[in-house]
Amino acid sequence: MAPNYKIALIQLHPKPLDPENNFARASTFTSTAASKGAHLAVLPEYHLTSWLPQSPQFLSLCGQWEEYLRRFQALAKEHKICIVPGTIIELHKDDSTGEARLLNVAYFIDEKGDVRGRYQKKNLWHPEREHLQSSTHEPHDAFDTPLGKVGMLICWDLAFPEAFRELIAAGAKIIIIPTFWTLSDCTEYGRQLNPKAEALFLESTITARAFENTCCVVFVNAGAPAGNPDRGTYAGLSRVALPFVGAMGEETMETASEGMSIVDLDMQVVEEAEKNYGIRADLAKEGWHYTYRHQEKGEI
Repeated sequence: MAPNYKIALIQLHPKPLDPENNFARASTFTSTAASKGAHLAVLPEYHLTSWLPQSPQFLSLCGQWEEYLRRFQALAKEHKICIVPGTIIELHKDDSTGEARLLNVAYFIDEKGDVRGRYQKKNLWHPEREHLQSSTHEPHDAFDTPLGKVGMLICWDLAFPEAFRELIAAGAKIIIIPTFWTLSDCTEYGRQLNPKAEALFLESTITARAFENTCCVVFVNAGAPAGNPDRGTYAGLSRVALPFVGAMGEETMETASEGMSIVDLDMQVVEEAEKNYGIRADLAKEGWHYTYRHQEKGEI
């Protein structure tokens, strides 16, 4: 039989430009998750600073990325829990021009505090493109973890089925997606038709990706401030999605409020879904009639 895991979905509210406060609350949630037997804790995109690239403070705070990565490694080792600390915005200097470059990066840290995987966001949301550097043509890689073969995507990557295909072709059975997705990401026209259009997008797409790739999708979004009945534009809806089952995560999957769900994940569901649908088997066939980038060795 395939293994079972407990996954903590930490729907944190990222207090703007306050990484120390956000790290402290993330640490508390992670400690609680570990005490309840969780094997993995996942945080949202931009959880340390929120997304305020126009602020004069933003660049300097992003320069602290190595310190916070080390602190998350120590936290994982202390509590013996794997952590995906959402995304951490990294400030780098271009070697040739000296110009600042911002990278939006997700890390997988194991229970010993070691980094097992790193992924830089590829598909940037439109307002991000003047501030962040994409990983462009770098392949989507899966990597070995205590939870088996895992892949990571970030937020708007969800909209691109090709990213999932590349990861499952590399053997990923769990795909983790830290996110900062709001209801206001929809245009005024779309919101007039459906004020919760972005929630519909998320609820539909996350489950579809689990079915069409016979995989587990771990989606963790930013939340509204705890105890605030007005969600504002925060979408929340953090969940684990499985084929056959759909969405799981009672404390977060239907709300935008800050909070945490701990989900029991039975990986046998993934194996049975593949037996039923045979998607991975079809993709692996010689002469399969769709061509993907991973079959072209990175050439598009």
